[in-house]
Amino acid sequence: MSTASQADSTPLRVVLAAESLRFAWPGVKAPCIDIEAFRITAGESVFLHGPSGCGKSTLLSLLAGVLVADEGRVTLLGHDWSQLSGAARDRSRVAHVGYIFQQFNLLPYLSVLDNVLLPCRFSGRREAQAARNGSSREEAEHLLDQMGLDRNLWKRQALQLSVGQQQRVAAARALIGQPEVVIADEPTSALDEDRREAFLDVLLTACAVNHSALVFVSHDQRIAQRFARHVLLPEINRAASTAMAVDA
Repeated sequence: MSTASQADSTPLRVVLAAESLRFAWPGVKAPCIDIEAFRITAGESVFLHGPSGCGKSTLLSLLAGVLVADEGRVTLLGHDWSQLSGAARDRSRVAHVGYIFQQFNLLPYLSVLDNVLLPCRFSGRREAQAARNGSSREEAEHLLDQMGLDRNLWKRQALQLSVGQQQRVAAARALIGQPEVVIADEPTSALDEDRREAFLDVLLTACAVNHSALVFVSHDQRIAQRFARHVLLPEINRAASTAMAVDA
């Protein structure tokens, strides 16, 4: 067998997996997430979309261990989030997941650079990865340059930035240290078309180079073509498809 054939037959490593996943918010009987199986492999780029209220942000929180399943399980690199304490989930998340939150979650009184460096402060793995070709600070500066954020903003507090600028800082923070998984919740919503395309160039290229899986939620169908796989959430989330059928 040729080398190429051997490479083609090598199974892709699953980095995130949900199995028999059920989740309901406290005080609500009906689940908002009911997914039999959902798997993401190393280096894969996934465009996740669907109407408002179908559970996109909730699913991202479950994948990242911010929320824990009521039934079934979600595994990151083979480890079940529900089997870890809250502190252990926090350590695993910062070591292996770069998360671009919908509300950014920057620390408002820290500088732009210090916000980007936060994962390196809390994870030795992210710090070591970021410093492979110099220092973690140099890597943070490189990412901010790629994001097109003017250098005269780097020492400003995050609260002094515009919404679009904060989004780019949040993306740089998610990418630093080459996490195995990058999760992005509506990260281009405040960017104009040129900024959006430049942002996607940086995000997709960085994930490809680092072989990071990317799970990207957006309502913007114009950018879907840039991703290897498209997932319409109501097609895999039985809770969402049932609710939509009732509404209809």
